[in-house]
Amino acid sequence: MAEMVRTPQVVIDDEEIFAAHEGGKLSVELKAPLDTQRALSIAYTPGVAQVSRAIANDPALAAKYTWANRLVAVVSDGSAVLGLGDIGAAASLPVMEGKSALFKTFGGLDSIPIVLDTKDPDEIVETLVRLRPTFGAVNLEDISAPRCFEIERRVIEALDCPVMHDDQHGTAIVVLAALMGATKVLDRDMAALRVVISGAGAAGVACANILLAAGIPDVTVLDSKGIVHSGREDLNSFKAELAERTNPAGRTGGVAEALDGADMFLGLSAGVVPEEAVATMAPGGIVFALSNPDPEIHPDAARKYAAVVATGRSDFPNQINNVLAFPGVFRGALDAGARRITERMKVAAAEAIFSVVGDDLAVDHIVPSALDPRVAPAVAAAVAAASES
Repeated sequence: MAEMVRTPQVVIDDEEIFAAHEGGKLSVELKAPLDTQRALSIAYTPGVAQVSRAIANDPALAAKYTWANRLVAVVSDGSAVLGLGDIGAAASLPVMEGKSALFKTFGGLDSIPIVLDTKDPDEIVETLVRLRPTFGAVNLEDISAPRCFEIERRVIEALDCPVMHDDQHGTAIVVLAALMGATKVLDRDMAALRVVISGAGAAGVACANILLAAGIPDVTVLDSKGIVHSGREDLNSFKAELAERTNPAGRTGGVAEALDGADMFLGLSAGVVPEEAVATMAPGGIVFALSNPDPEIHPDAARKYAAVVATGRSDFPNQINNVLAFPGVFRGALDAGARRITERMKVAAAEAIFSVVGDDLAVDHIVPSALDPRVAPAVAAAVAAASES
C-alpha cells in the first residue's frame, strides 16, 4: 500500500510525490527568446564577447551584466538533512532543489543548489571561495553541528557577500517573530520569561543567542544528556561557551528539572518530552514543539497546559516555518548591496514577520501563513533598511 503524506487539505500518495520530483524540480528559463539569428548573435557569439571584454576591464560590471549578483547558492554537504540525518550529498539534492524553488516563489530570487561530496570544512570553504564569481549570496543548509558553526564563520570571513546558515538563523528569526506574537496575545513581558530550549545543535544555539539578544535573561538549554551547564565535563567548545551565557540559576538534571516552573518550552530536537513534564510548567505558558515530522509533544497534549502552542507542521495552527524568513532576508540583503547579514537585520526580519499578522493576532495565529504573499516583501524591506542604518 502506498505511503500517505497528510497536509491540512489533502492526502498525497507517494506515487504523486515521486512523479512531481522526476527529473528534478528546477529548470533554467531565458529572459528573452533565442528565435532569430540576431537574437542569437546578441546573446552569444559575437555579441557576448563585448560584454566579457567590458567585465574583464571593469569586474564591477559583472553585477550589472550577469545574474551572479542576484544568484543565491544553496549549499549543503548532506550531513543533517531535515529529520533524516546524514544522508549524503546526492540524497540531499532534492531538498536543496526545493529550497531553490522557495527562493524563487517567495523571494523572486534565482538560486542554484550545490551539494558537496565532502564534510571537510577546509574543502567546503575552499570550494565556495573558488566559486565566488558565480553567485551573489550563500545559503548554507543542512550541515551538522558543531561543524556548521565553524563553516559559517569561515565562509563569512572569506567571502564579500551575504552568507547565512538557514538552519541556525532562519529558525531563530521565525521563533523570535512567533514569540513576539505569543507574548503580545498573552500580554506577557518577553524579558520576564523563563525559557527552556531542547536541542543544542545549530538551531538551538542560534535560538538561544537571538532570545538572549532580545532581552530574555533566563534561558536554559538541554542536549541529549540533560541541562547544558558549566559543571559538565562532556561539553564541546560550543556548548561550553553556551553554558557560560545561559542557565543563570545553575540548574542541573534533565528535562523534568528544566521545565518545572518554566514559562516557555522550545523544542528543536528529535527527542520526546513527557506530558507530565510539560504539566509542571507555569500557568499560561508557551510551547513551541518544532521537531518534524513528530513534535516533541503532541499539540493536543500541550494545549492542556499551555496557552499558546506552535509546531513546525502545516497541519496544526501556528506553523513556525523558515520560509517566512530566508527568502526576504536574502532579498533584502541583496537589494541593499549588503556584504553581511547582521544581527540587526535578523531582528528586523523577525519584527517584519510579526507585523504582518496585524489585527489577525490570536492564540492560534501568532505568525502569518507560510503562503502569505505579504511576508517576503515586508521582510526584504525591513532587512534592507536595517542594513543601511
